[in-house]
Amino acid sequence: MSKALRIFQGSFGRVALLDMDGALIHHAHPHCHVLIKASGADTFFAVRDRLHPLRDDTAVLVNTWEPHSYAHQPGAPATTILALYIEPRWLADMQRDFTACANPGFFPQSCGDLTPHIRRLADRMANELLFTDEAGERHEQALMDLMVAVIDRFSEWRSLRGAGIAARLPASDFRVRNAVRYMRSTLGEEFNADKVAQAAGLSRAHLFRLFHSTMQITPALYFNVLRMETAIGALADGGESVTTLSDRLGFAAPSHFTRFFRNNQGVTPTEYRRVVNLVDRAVPGPA
Repeated sequence: MSKALRIFQGSFGRVALLDMDGALIHHAHPHCHVLIKASGADTFFAVRDRLHPLRDDTAVLVNTWEPHSYAHQPGAPATTILALYIEPRWLADMQRDFTACANPGFFPQSCGDLTPHIRRLADRMANELLFTDEAGERHEQALMDLMVAVIDRFSEWRSLRGAGIAARLPASDFRVRNAVRYMRSTLGEEFNADKVAQAAGLSRAHLFRLFHSTMQITPALYFNVLRMETAIGALADGGESVTTLSDRLGFAAPSHFTRFFRNNQGVTPTEYRRVVNLVDRAVPGPA
């Protein structure tokens, strides 16, 4: 069974060291997502349904809201993965040239070869997670150094200057904004495409086409991302039980919530809460 070794979470997003021996379903994140193998067997991730290798010398790169899944084969050995989920606004605040980090073309390729420098920085980040009990400035500096090197190597930030974070927000169409607003207000209910379409003033088919053309994912997948990010923030904060959180997010039973969380994150909500280290209280909600 997959397990989380350490999770470091804050206004930058989160960094996780995950020992993975099970697949993850098709999902997405409102983050710049970088996956680097820390140890174990070589493996694969699927980004937009195309398989990409995760080896000692490669990274898998996922743009904000880009659908992907973990293609672990049944019975294959486990892989320890350094997974970075980086908030676009943190990157933009860190360096103004990175304001296009929420653009769908920020990482033009989903897989690339690591330089020796990035390999060393990734190993340093993994060691900080494993062997430094108190998360703080050292962790964030290690993360910053690693992300700058990854972006310089793999992104198209130079050609995207001026695109801005707003390029990936749904503000371009008021009907999509209405759909998002409705989904945010109904996280405690089952997803209902007809009601979302009604809130947007569209037919169900038109909603799907317009939403997908704007956000590159379906409304149902977007709703699941909102649920997951809300759950992750609440688990890190520690203010409510898993049962209460499950009920607040509209699951019929805690076991259904646990299965949903594990299928998307690889670990159970209880394990996530056990290993997460909250660096600051300014943990963003779902973007």
